[in-house]
Amino acid sequence: MLARVIALVALVQVIAASALTFNLPAKEKVCYYIFTQKPRTSVNFYFAVQSGGDFDVDYEVKGPNGHVILSDTKQRQGTFVFNADVVGEYEFCFSNQMSTFAEKVVDFEIKHEGDAQSQFRASMPAPSNQKPQQHVERMKRTADEIDRQLDELKWTLQYYKTRNNRNQATVRSTESRIYYFSILEVLLMVGMAALQIAVVQYFFKGSRKQLV
Repeated sequence: MLARVIALVALVQVIAASALTFNLPAKEKVCYYIFTQKPRTSVNFYFAVQSGGDFDVDYEVKGPNGHVILSDTKQRQGTFVFNADVVGEYEFCFSNQMSTFAEKVVDFEIKHEGDAQSQFRASMPAPSNQKPQQHVERMKRTADEIDRQLDELKWTLQYYKTRNNRNQATVRSTESRIYYFSILEVLLMVGMAALQIAVVQYFFKGSRKQLV
């Protein structure tokens, strides 16, 4: 069975983030790619299944040398951070091959750090004393902390969005089951009434034959 492969290649030297929502058909596999240009790059990787089937997918992350960095099966969502030690292309694949007909909707985001900080430091004038440099380092740490907290807030909101979609799917499924169960119950009641009428008629016909 052929798998559809979609490639997203990010060739950047600054702090970059790629977020998207895509459909993952049954029996198919989708892959995305990023390209790092320096070693020991920090990569943040997030995904969540919004709808479809049991809200689960298989995922796998490979490095440029084909080494599997992360992998798991039948996961609903995940947030991971790893160091891209080797310069090159990293592959992020999602598989829905375990489903026979259920299409999945997946939220996916990659964020990796490039050379923005070194370029920023190179463009700064040389400090005349140590105190301004300390202020700059303090501001940089504060900005990094704000960026980290914003990422956590965004992923928390995405988590609640995912939970809301799953709860809505559960409610719709429950309503559908109640509807069909009610129909089945009505049909059973009608069938039991018809059976009782048939049994009573049979008894009356038998008693009439005996009287004759």
